[in-house]
Amino acid sequence: MTSRSAMRTCLLLLSALLLPVALGAQTVSAPDRGPDEGEGPFERLIIRGATVIDGTGGPPAGPTDIVIEGNRIVQVSTVGYPGVPIDEDNRPGDADREIDAHGMYVLPGFIDNHAHAGGAPKNPELSYAYKLWLAHGVTTVRGVGLTGFDRALEEQARSEANEIVAPRIVNYQRPSSGWDRGRIDSPEMGREWVRWAHENGVEGIKFHTHGMEPPLMEAIVDEANSLGMGTTAHLSQPRVAHMNALDAARLGLTGMTHFYGLMEALLKDHQIQPYRLDYNYQDEQHRFAEVAQLWRQSHEPGSEAWNALVDEFVELDFFINPTMTIYEANRDVMRAREAEWHDTYTLPSMWDFFRPDRRAHGSYWFYWGTEEEAEWRAFYRKWMSFLHDFHRAGGRLTTGADSGFIYKLYGFGYIEELELLREVGLHPMEVIQSATLYAAQEIYEPRGEEPPMGTIEPGKLADLVIVPENPLENLKVLYGTGAVKLDDETGEATRVGGIRYTIKDGIVYDARQLLEDVAEMVRQQKIEREMDPDAPLPRY
Repeated sequence: MTSRSAMRTCLLLLSALLLPVALGAQTVSAPDRGPDEGEGPFERLIIRGATVIDGTGGPPAGPTDIVIEGNRIVQVSTVGYPGVPIDEDNRPGDADREIDAHGMYVLPGFIDNHAHAGGAPKNPELSYAYKLWLAHGVTTVRGVGLTGFDRALEEQARSEANEIVAPRIVNYQRPSSGWDRGRIDSPEMGREWVRWAHENGVEGIKFHTHGMEPPLMEAIVDEANSLGMGTTAHLSQPRVAHMNALDAARLGLTGMTHFYGLMEALLKDHQIQPYRLDYNYQDEQHRFAEVAQLWRQSHEPGSEAWNALVDEFVELDFFINPTMTIYEANRDVMRAREAEWHDTYTLPSMWDFFRPDRRAHGSYWFYWGTEEEAEWRAFYRKWMSFLHDFHRAGGRLTTGADSGFIYKLYGFGYIEELELLREVGLHPMEVIQSATLYAAQEIYEPRGEEPPMGTIEPGKLADLVIVPENPLENLKVLYGTGAVKLDDETGEATRVGGIRYTIKDGIVYDARQLLEDVAEMVRQQKIEREMDPDAPLPRY
């Protein structure tokens, strides 16, 4: 074993020994970045010969050389033609590190605009989520919130300084988070909290509207807009009758996350969703089964009400961050539960959290059956129809996964979101644009700023993804487990793809090593629980 390997093994063992202590306790901050975790930034890094998908909407082009100095892209040069020898005299030089990317694809770093890094007991160590994100090309996460108020600010600063192995962190918080004055109960108090949060480094606000009256939300949104803070909302059922997605967009909300409030803005025969008469919001199978009924209770695609809502959202520059992946299990829970990555990359503590439990949020599989899944499939068809029409009309869809719940694992869930956007009807190039440029715009437009990332252009931050296979042909090659492909020469099925390198802030991370680190965390937690470290997670 090399000294580098020995050091890595020791760090992972120490990490694993801390896990049982953390279970049922406070989330553990990410450890300092080790000397063998990521290379750079470099004075001059050159990525050689790649095909570039730059995120602007322009077509792929290559072979291309990308020159990075420190943490910024300084040059993007097409250096030849496919199948034609490259004129070496006309290529940029003087690199102190080169990556041979001939035959590979380079994309802007991905942005997850709905991120939680978890907490006890499901994900006690933040580096677990961070490494899974980076291994899947996610170089920026918008925490909504990422974790507790103070810790989120600390982790954001440490990531910005590259003291930890983590994506860059955009810090959104919920109203009243962090201060010692308790629940906000008046519009002026709401404005005071926004000013206080802004002064303390919070960049945006995530509403979960349970218990929030419209005048209070209106005041908070108005104050946030005046300070250049972004806003997003989960327009939850307890208040959606008072504040649906159209109401919120008219207040000046930057965008919505999930689907809550969307179909309620399209109800055709009622002002309130006609719930089953024994409905109980605290029974999560009621909550998540009943919401799917909105597909039959709302106006149809192409109707006057439908088209008017699409048009007004577009006119208001309203963003939709649908997070389809987090509810995808509702239409096929077995597929989500049996995903091929769980046994290797899902911590047993997280697996416990996913299993049916009336006390755990998102673990509502009390007797989930054919009827529930059929309703959710119908709901997805209608939801996707709206997203398609919104996109076709010029609306901006952004990517977010909300992983850490409902059998969705960090990183893996994000790539599934890209596949679901493809199912909506976006061209693969448009999917990438949603994951990069549009996601960056959702964060930076409220500030009145041009995004510093999201495209591959000179002057932008060096946040990049390098993948050996063409993701436009098959988005599955972005999963850490790759995609199955028949080798016609051998007649054997093989695995291809998986991201090779993720570059964040000019630092080059080996995506395969990040996945190995996570797999070792899982193995060590299994050992601590006296499980066979190579055995699959227990099913039921």
